[in-house]
Amino acid sequence: MKVARILTVVVALFSVVLFTGHSVSAQTVKVGFISTYSGAGAPQGDQLDKGFKLFMKLNGDKLPPGVKVETIVRDDTGPNPETAKRIAQELIVRDKVQFITGVLWTPNAAAIAPLTAEAKMPFISANAAGVAIPYASPYFARVSFTLWQACYPLGQWSAKKFKRVYTAVSDFAPGHEAEEAFTKAFKEGGGEIVGAVRIPLANPDFVPYMQRVKDAKPDAVFSFIPAGKQATAIMKAYGDLGLDKAGIKFIGPGDLTTDDELQGMGDVALGVITAHHYSAAGDRPANKAFVAAYKKEYGEKLFPGFFVVGAYDAMELVFHVIRELKGKIDPDRAMEVIKQYKNPSSPRGPIAIDPETRDIVQNEYLREVRRVGGVLANVEIETLATALKDPWKQLHPKK
Repeated sequence: MKVARILTVVVALFSVVLFTGHSVSAQTVKVGFISTYSGAGAPQGDQLDKGFKLFMKLNGDKLPPGVKVETIVRDDTGPNPETAKRIAQELIVRDKVQFITGVLWTPNAAAIAPLTAEAKMPFISANAAGVAIPYASPYFARVSFTLWQACYPLGQWSAKKFKRVYTAVSDFAPGHEAEEAFTKAFKEGGGEIVGAVRIPLANPDFVPYMQRVKDAKPDAVFSFIPAGKQATAIMKAYGDLGLDKAGIKFIGPGDLTTDDELQGMGDVALGVITAHHYSAAGDRPANKAFVAAYKKEYGEKLFPGFFVVGAYDAMELVFHVIRELKGKIDPDRAMEVIKQYKNPSSPRGPIAIDPETRDIVQNEYLREVRRVGGVLANVEIETLATALKDPWKQLHPKK
């Protein structure tokens, strides 16, 4: 009898140890962060990485007692859907993450989204802007933007300012979406598109395209070019050909004059008008604190662009879910928390997730490049739209 009792106690204690060990393990939340650390897109990926790391430094300990976060970082090497898909599979199957976030590129996010539907894996996009991606997975949510959010209200505004506009966009999905959104709104407002060109994405020479614009003599040229060195290159072509001196205004979404790239563009960028959800020059207390923290961490002469804010807000949403669920991540409960998310004090202003589409709801600002304190800045001169949902989804609801 004594032996039987001892065995019973030992088994009971062993069960408690197993149960306790399982509980501790369950309190470690794994987050897969995908960015671009090599290839031509590495500068943009570096911005995404900086936002991720800044959040973790400032907020990485803001978790429920006994809960910790383990981050697993992967390089997708650029807009490579097959690579991105393979990395996501590894994160889900091998690393057993409970969230995927990051992801710069629309084609990469579009390749990953169906996997997250199959695996029931919450996927929070920090940047990829393709309008239809949320329709590919009920476990996809976005804290970044869509180009329709910027370009449709910009088209409405432009129709009140200009009669004739030429469009020049990069020939891939984001360029097409920007062109479509702007053109629709501009024409609805009575404007005329006097010419349209799509520019090859790989190694483009912008001079002949800007010459076409100059020859057409529009009031303005609308352009979407990937943020970074290509945006600087088209700005240089615009200035070298004298479009600014010919009175042709340069307008576009915020990718055209990102805060991190702006100083390298020079005075030709002065007066350029963009519509965007974020500016480092935004006069909001939360943004001032954010910019100060960024400069302290990375250098006083550097400015955070929208990639930084996207990654920062993506991690804020991940941590919000972890706190709400006290570290015990169930994917369906996580998505319910995500769909109800509101943050009144993002650096960009108030944001929320649209529970119907799982897309971002945010303000859109009209910005003009001006010199402020000796440096170029995207000065927010007007709020084009408040708490704007993606206009494309209003026109194309999921059936």
